[in-house]
Amino acid sequence: MGTFQVVEHFVSINGEGRRAGQLAQFIRFAGCNLSCGYCDTQWANEDGVSITEYSEEELYDLIRNSGVKNVTLTGGEPLLQKDMDGLLKRLRQDRELNVEIETNGSVDITHFFDKEELSPESDNVTFTLDYKLSGSGMEQAMFLPNYQNVRSRDTVKFVVSGEEDLFRSKEIIEQYDLIKKGCGIYISPCFGKIEPEGIVRFMIEQNLNYVNMQLQLHKFIWNPDKRGV
Repeated sequence: MGTFQVVEHFVSINGEGRRAGQLAQFIRFAGCNLSCGYCDTQWANEDGVSITEYSEEELYDLIRNSGVKNVTLTGGEPLLQKDMDGLLKRLRQDRELNVEIETNGSVDITHFFDKEELSPESDNVTFTLDYKLSGSGMEQAMFLPNYQNVRSRDTVKFVVSGEEDLFRSKEIIEQYDLIKKGCGIYISPCFGKIEPEGIVRFMIEQNLNYVNMQLQLHKFIWNPDKRGV
């Protein structure tokens, strides 16, 4: 049974995604393979960051003891944890939990799908999959088959820094037929880089039906740099 490197865990509300505004138990793992220009958790990826090691059972007990049914595994990049397969198998055994994995788009998510589930749409583990746009500086690292294989239960998120990112988001949505796939599609502003009004205007001009513009709630409720929220 493996161990996991965790930099923080806390209960708060989901700031974005399909369960925005709902309580969630957050587990933030250390380490990331990307270095996005707008990253707001860069501290979790630095050498020397304070880490607590948890076993699979210790993490599961932490989650169950919180009494919160939504679980968000985040980072860093959680899918880089070498024993993530085992943790997800354990969490899938508890169907009272709704598990969301926030992943940066560079790791093959299909490796972590439930291979034993007869109906993939009944999986209680879902993926919120970033597509890193040019404003992040990391678009070249995207694992493109992810966007072909994303399921209707999953979510694709675009963080936009300007007009170029908006048009690229639309291209990806169309190229991978994301609307037809039925997955959640969210466009969020890079905090302080683009006005939300500009995103709405773009959505109107481009007639982007079934696409959601979303603000990061936690950055409006608390200081944008505050940890543990």
